Amino acid sequence: MSPSRILKARIAVSLLFLTNGAIYANLLPRLPEIKDMFELTNAMYGLVLIALPIGGVVAGPLPAPIIRRFGTARAAAVGSVLLAGSVFFAASIPHVAVFFVGLLLAGALDAVVDTAQNAQGLRVQRLAGVSIINSMHALWSVGAVLGGLMGTAAIALHLPLPLHLALSGVLFAAVALGAMRFSLPDSHEVPAEVMTDTAGVPIIPAGAGKALLALVPFAVIAMSGVLVEDIGNNWGAVYLRDTLGAPVTVMGFAYVVMVSAQFIGRLLGDRMINAFGEVNITRFGGALIFLGMGTVIIAANVPMALVVFGLAGFGCATLVPSAYAAADRAPGLKPGTGLTLVSWSMRVIFLISPPLVGALADSVGLRLAILFVPLMGLLAIVFARSLRIRGRGR
Repeated sequence: MSPSRILKARIAVSLLFLTNGAIYANLLPRLPEIKDMFELTNAMYGLVLIALPIGGVVAGPLPAPIIRRFGTARAAAVGSVLLAGSVFFAASIPHVAVFFVGLLLAGALDAVVDTAQNAQGLRVQRLAGVSIINSMHALWSVGAVLGGLMGTAAIALHLPLPLHLALSGVLFAAVALGAMRFSLPDSHEVPAEVMTDTAGVPIIPAGAGKALLALVPFAVIAMSGVLVEDIGNNWGAVYLRDTLGAPVTVMGFAYVVMVSAQFIGRLLGDRMINAFGEVNITRFGGALIFLGMGTVIIAANVPMALVVFGLAGFGCATLVPSAYAAADRAPGLKPGTGLTLVSWSMRVIFLISPPLVGALADSVGLRLAILFVPLMGLLAIVFARSLRIRGRGR
């Protein structure tokens, strides 16, 4: 395949990542508004938010048959359009049950989109011959920052929530459909990326028990990365407002700063990994998560809290891409199987985190409730050596 064709495919899949980051991020700065509208306690708020990961976990087996039938580019692009629709639906009627169902649908669709765009991205990376997956995830971070800023601006402009999400949804749905045109053709994607049986379940070769067990460290590393994202997503704005007294025009910046730092880390991630190896960079990331989130208890003001979120965001930047890439090339498994299973298992942390943090926040305060995050940073350091596969990590 020609270099120009690979470049077009790289740009296209990067735009799919951007779209995926931006759609849901538009809602995040407005979560405190929704929490107040439904008069939810921290515990109830956490329980409502698990609708998103429940949808992702339940939809775990869906990406394989969908991608096999439609191809990774189409699954990612059309899935993004439907994802935008589900986020709009969640906020279209001011009733907590509608919000819950909308998030449930969004979680299921995100599971399909996430697997499809990563499968497409890893195929482009193999054709390129060097690590580029972090740069694609960097575009996800750009989208998340853009979505967070759009949500914050919508609050400042007093834009009604349904109108705000309708406008943003249409915009990013159009970007996703445009990117689909320049992605790798379906005929090239499906056989290489998703190997499934007739039931749509990833093929697991006989005697692959050890190979599946080897995926556990990759799942833990991915969970360490997404836990930081989850805290920033669901609790960053609430933390700034309720714990530090930030005004409504500022509270959305916890998420924006975290994802901005994540973007910088991902922008530099491929160069750092090519120079120092996935093992060393993952250990460095875990240390930053431990340092950043470990100091949250002493954050006495908004600027200091933003520094905390920024350190953690930079630290988590390469963890998920590295875990995905390692799982996808795990010996003893068909291409795509490890990626699908780690992506699925990673969503468990989204299921556990919101109600756990909510219950702890009502008992001991939000400041102490998120102190378990640094422990995941330590686990990333411990399991980093598992990335030393086929000579890629060091």
